[in-house]
Amino acid sequence: MDAGKAGQTLKTHCSAQRPDVCRWLSPFILSCCVYFCLWIPEDQLSWFAALVKCLPVLCLAGFLWVMSPSGGYTQLLQGALVCSAVGDACLIWPAAFLPGMAAFATAHLLYVWAFGFSPLQPGLLLLLVILASGPYLSLVLQHLKPDMVLPVVAYGLILMAMLWRGLARGGSAGWGALLFTLSDGVLAWDTFAQPVPHAHLVIMTTYYAAQLLITLSALRSPVPKTD
Repeated sequence: MDAGKAGQTLKTHCSAQRPDVCRWLSPFILSCCVYFCLWIPEDQLSWFAALVKCLPVLCLAGFLWVMSPSGGYTQLLQGALVCSAVGDACLIWPAAFLPGMAAFATAHLLYVWAFGFSPLQPGLLLLLVILASGPYLSLVLQHLKPDMVLPVVAYGLILMAMLWRGLARGGSAGWGALLFTLSDGVLAWDTFAQPVPHAHLVIMTTYYAAQLLITLSALRSPVPKTD
């Protein structure tokens, strides 16, 4: 789902109407290729590994600066991407897990702010987010150490809010929010519950696809919904 949806959205934006989109997305695509080709083992902790991991997201922030340089929506997305890059770097080192979680929580709050609250769609929050994410979060909590319960619950609630507003906004933002939640869900289960086969590959492919889809939503959102 992630590669297909991201590819379809990318093809749409690379049409004759915006022929420069693919050209300015090439740094993101190349940096993703570098990341997956190098595939630095998770136990090799280095600033080089952090840079390789962060570079695709930073390229997306640069892409927005070129393609959609003005507007509150774009600026909020850029802020979220920079916070995500900080989180990516922190998660290289296990000792910096909580700062990394805080950076990603800030990114999600910026996404919530960007997506806005119109239309509100409270039923979507209840049916698609709480009923689906709540039971999963309760299962994860059973595997947590006591000092991790509060940070994980807080992060989970913020992530649910981001998913709710992304789905309410729709389009590539909705798909991006869904993939981001999937990525974090696999990461949480693999980190706190039990190992997931090919977890790192699933986490990173869905994560980069999610960030790409949310970024592309700026090209179809000339009027920001930040109210």
